[in-house]
Amino acid sequence: MSDFGVLALLPPLVAIILAIWTKRVILALFAGVWIGGVMVAGGNPVVGTTQTLEWIVSSVTSDWNARILIFNFLIGAGVGLIYKSGAVHALAASLVRRVKSSRGASILGWILGILVFFDDYTNTIVVGNTMRPITDRMRVSREMLAYIDDSTAAPVAGLALVSTWIGYELLMIGKGFDNANIVYGTYDAWLSSVPYRFYSILAIILVFIVAYTHRHYGPMLKAEYRARTEGKVLRDGAKPLMTTEVDLGTPNEGGSLWDFVIPLLVLVGVSMLGLWYTGAANLEAYSQDLGWWTELENPFGVNFLNYSFIESFREADAATALLWGSFAMVVVASIMLLGRRKMTVEEWEDTVVRGMKQMLFANTILVLAWSLGTAAESVGTGDYVISLATSSGANLGPWMPLIMFLSAMFVAFTTGTSWGTFAIMVPLGVQLSLAFTNGQVNEIVFATIGATFTGSIFGDHCSPISDTTIMSSMFSGSDHIDHVTTQIPYAFTVATIGSVLYLLFALGVTSWVILLPLGIALLVGAWYVLSEWYGKKYGIPHGKVPIYVAEE
Repeated sequence: MSDFGVLALLPPLVAIILAIWTKRVILALFAGVWIGGVMVAGGNPVVGTTQTLEWIVSSVTSDWNARILIFNFLIGAGVGLIYKSGAVHALAASLVRRVKSSRGASILGWILGILVFFDDYTNTIVVGNTMRPITDRMRVSREMLAYIDDSTAAPVAGLALVSTWIGYELLMIGKGFDNANIVYGTYDAWLSSVPYRFYSILAIILVFIVAYTHRHYGPMLKAEYRARTEGKVLRDGAKPLMTTEVDLGTPNEGGSLWDFVIPLLVLVGVSMLGLWYTGAANLEAYSQDLGWWTELENPFGVNFLNYSFIESFREADAATALLWGSFAMVVVASIMLLGRRKMTVEEWEDTVVRGMKQMLFANTILVLAWSLGTAAESVGTGDYVISLATSSGANLGPWMPLIMFLSAMFVAFTTGTSWGTFAIMVPLGVQLSLAFTNGQVNEIVFATIGATFTGSIFGDHCSPISDTTIMSSMFSGSDHIDHVTTQIPYAFTVATIGSVLYLLFALGVTSWVILLPLGIALLVGAWYVLSEWYGKKYGIPHGKVPIYVAEE
């Protein structure tokens, strides 16, 4: 890998700037990948183009990525069957009797986002698909639904005691301790870092505040006001990533609520069992020194009951589990609809194909986003940012949480991946903080771990090339760039407050018991001031949009 210096920032910055400027995400992503290819090729555009194509091919053929792409296609098919059966409208009609206002719909979305805590991808699927018909009816903008979806996905999964994230997080913490030759319980360190994850905690709280009060600021204020007063959940000219209504046409009459509930429960249930099983299989493989779980002679003979749920989650293969869950969802939905003759075979096949078609645009974006990550790694984007953060030789111990928070934010934003940033930044943060504390594991280490994790999650919210951001747009049926631009002001508000709290930590206020309540108070104050200011700017008093109440 060549040393490109500051030019290492070029591929992701080109993609991000073009995406926001042109609102053409595919063009922007490809341009970013191509710039990286040309850089690696020494400026030769022909060789750079072939390198770009190789990166794209490797993104498609990667085992993890391929499973996610197929998973998305199967989800599209499953959602298509459920929608065409009329079950989504039946669910909406059922919930409307209980959820009668835009406030109720927004808060219900937030509650679902908290309840689906075990995986961020599953969160985006369940919250987006369940709430979309309800929020549409209650005149909640698709931008707001995507924001609710996105800000209760990665933050919740990253904080949950049991989730698909915790195993990977523990692994990254463990690498840091190993690199520093320090023996310490990684789970204890993880647990102690949770109260210092200010961005994740405050982001979840801000969703509730704006959902309940209906006071907004930034582009979201315009979006919500448009939806509430004009009934347009999408702006004119918007291009939602998932266009169920257009692709699948009018749903069948007489839909049943159970045609929605049962396939969705199967998706969640099989995915949970898959997480348990694959994690147990990994543990058994490791105990036999066989490495990856598929190397077992009889992988389907693993007795996963020998392993606890939490133990298995730490080692689970999330992509495989979600793939199993989505396939089971399609099978069960198909049996229910064909077995009761609610669809003909011809209609079933057409619906499955059209459902998969919904995901073509979104999967294209995912492939290019992954390819851009490879390009950024090849030109050394992450290494360059790390070098900036670690260039000073001063005693930066108390400042490490702030330094790692800002560095992780930037790396995640420019590369579009929180997990990739975890791999780069968390071991480094642990090692550096231990160096400054002379090997003592204390609040500085815990705060650094928490700051690095939560700074990385910031990239999931602000970067248009983040897979979780893309999937939030996808399953909420939102225009992707509209989701990014309406969410950024909220994300930056929380990130700014997080930076202030880490600054106070550096100045000697190291107790989270003091910092976290202070952060909540600052968040409420910032939200109030910004909603007032934008309300005056847009002529909407106090930035408060009307509460829509559905007619009986």
